[in-house]
Amino acid sequence: MIKLDKLTILQGNFSLREIDVSIPQGAYAILMGKTGSGKTSLLETICGLRRPSSGRILINDQDVTRLPPSQRQIGYVPQDSALFPTMNVARQIGFGLEVRNVKTAQRKKRIEEVAELLELNSLMKRNPGGLSGGELQRVALARAISFRPRLLCLDEPLSSLDEPARQSMIDLLRAVHDSENVTVLHITHSSMECRQLGTLQLRLANGKVEPFEGLV
Repeated sequence: MIKLDKLTILQGNFSLREIDVSIPQGAYAILMGKTGSGKTSLLETICGLRRPSSGRILINDQDVTRLPPSQRQIGYVPQDSALFPTMNVARQIGFGLEVRNVKTAQRKKRIEEVAELLELNSLMKRNPGGLSGGELQRVALARAISFRPRLLCLDEPLSSLDEPARQSMIDLLRAVHDSENVTVLHITHSSMECRQLGTLQLRLANGKVEPFEGLV
């Protein structure tokens, strides 16, 4: 479960004030909103990349508001995937495990599991420079789930993909959610993604997060 308790974010002339929202354990939450409404700022604050001015962030009843990103157990896929240009796919997937000092044998097994889930077996020795947009997003997702996070945060993960790649990625996201039993917070502008993936539909409007039932 994730709970935002009166979370306030001040950023220049922009602000989100006293955001209250609860996302149940295991939900696939979709957050929609207009460009500039603050969706990415909210997601980055949850992940620990921005510091809130006040309020609390709780994950499974643990207050993580002041914890660094590495201690929040959050998997994060930004819009640009942010892969390491000199690492091959296998090392990208294993990065989160390596920094957490997971033993080599366990790390190898988990890399293989995630690669199988996200259909990356044939790409393991390749670097990001030679991958398609859909392949890059699959690698970024694999890296984000490799260490079994409590929460998976996705910032418009399908926005750069063409229609066939987008539908394939939707199917993979559904498979990840089901098999990994992870709570997901997914930002998008797409009503189609919201309908196909969201078990909880939310909207950020006028500085507030509220249920969005218009797409059920």
